[in-house]
Amino acid sequence: MKILAIDIGGTAIKYGLVSENFEILKSFEIPTEAHLGGPNLMNKIMNIVGEYADEISCVGISTAGQVNSELGKIIFASENIPNYTGIEITKTIQKKYNLPVCVENDVNSAATAEAKFGSAKGFKDFLCLTYGTGVGGALWINNQIYTGDYFSAGEFGHIVTHTGGKICTCGNQGCYEMYASTRALTYAVKEATGKTLNGREIFEPENFNNTLIHAVIDNWIDEIVGGLTTLIFIFNPPLIVLGGGIMNEAYVVSEIERRIHARPVHSFKHVQIKKAEMKNQAGMLGAAYIAKKHYDEENA
Repeated sequence: MKILAIDIGGTAIKYGLVSENFEILKSFEIPTEAHLGGPNLMNKIMNIVGEYADEISCVGISTAGQVNSELGKIIFASENIPNYTGIEITKTIQKKYNLPVCVENDVNSAATAEAKFGSAKGFKDFLCLTYGTGVGGALWINNQIYTGDYFSAGEFGHIVTHTGGKICTCGNQGCYEMYASTRALTYAVKEATGKTLNGREIFEPENFNNTLIHAVIDNWIDEIVGGLTTLIFIFNPPLIVLGGGIMNEAYVVSEIERRIHARPVHSFKHVQIKKAEMKNQAGMLGAAYIAKKHYDEENA
């Protein structure tokens, strides 16, 4: 069998064919053009499915936004993708192509890939957080994603770490992602130095070794650790997987691990901190795994 896996991000849509052994046979990437809105995005997805409909057994989709994974429907998306909320992905695809379709949130898909193929393989419980424009999260409990009562569990970026703090895109004040995301780091560096640098540029030697920028980085890592501390107290996980391009910087992960393990609490000594391994393949492979699992269950 072949699975069509689609990973919808804010910038790009990655898609391709995946074998039943989860080997990516071929993959492509096109711009999301998120600013054009949900209906335009859905047209892109339909075109991709149409291209492969005759040679696939099922479709797995990983997407930004909160997803009702039972219905394959977007129940909430920010204005980063206007008019995406309410789009019924599964129903739209099935109406035209009559194919089994599974839709899941992007961080839940990434966590699934890490659990089955990556740094969380062999763990029945762990937390997964991704740091980028915001902070995404996923809960893997008892060998499966925990979605909560209304499919929005794991929104770690919106735990409040600074009461009365900065106004977040969700409408609350003081959310974790306003202080611990990669975007928060780039804003803090600009505020301190006047320099507009992206995450990669901040860690280039001439910037990383700048005393002022290094101090900003260390304060930002403290913000990351502060949120993780709350999560460790709540969940007592054996493992936390950290994703997002910024986590490829060795200093960041090593410092997070050092500061967590320095806490004088028994549970903090035992939690493992690992960098996500699956990187750009995580969304596609996670979506493919979920789709095949449902396909196998339906055809058992």
